[in-house]
Amino acid sequence: MATTFTTISEQEYRELAMNDPDRNWELWDGVLVEKPPMSVLHDDFGTYLGIAVANQLDPAVHRVSINGAKTRYTARNYFIPDVAVVPASLVFPRRMDPTAFNDYADPLPLVVEIWSRTTGDYDFAAKLPVYQQRGDREIWYVHPYERTLSARRRQPDGTYSETLYTGGIVPVLSLPDVSVDFDALLDGREQPRRP
Repeated sequence: MATTFTTISEQEYRELAMNDPDRNWELWDGVLVEKPPMSVLHDDFGTYLGIAVANQLDPAVHRVSINGAKTRYTARNYFIPDVAVVPASLVFPRRMDPTAFNDYADPLPLVVEIWSRTTGDYDFAAKLPVYQQRGDREIWYVHPYERTLSARRRQPDGTYSETLYTGGIVPVLSLPDVSVDFDALLDGREQPRRP
């Protein structure tokens, strides 16, 4: 994970991220950090989780981003979730603008971080609490090697409940009628498609 240890402004971050599309830059408390390349299992799981969720959603209502959308918490904090579900109402107004930055300050229905050797501990300690502070409705932390999925779900009082899954069908409670077969994703089996 490449870190500059020099703080930069929000504008500098946005310009760099837009002008360097081959690298995934995050901003952690004002410090520029490059999200490093990940393992085969990490990328494969993220891709097929995103596809499995997207296949159950109406694209006119929700869009799925795999390692692209940025969550903005403050001018000093932008994170790139491995998978994010973004309301289409936030995407469509800027979709055709080539200068529009792919960032979202509004709480999202689902953000997912997948454990990796290089970022796993930091994702868990730093990013997950910020997603809660943003008010994201459902936050998943997946450890594919330990075969666990921790789902944190926002409650009406603003707190989060946490459920640990070790297999089976996992519902996405923030998205009605959406669920994923955790075992199939881990084992590389294809997920059912939306009719």
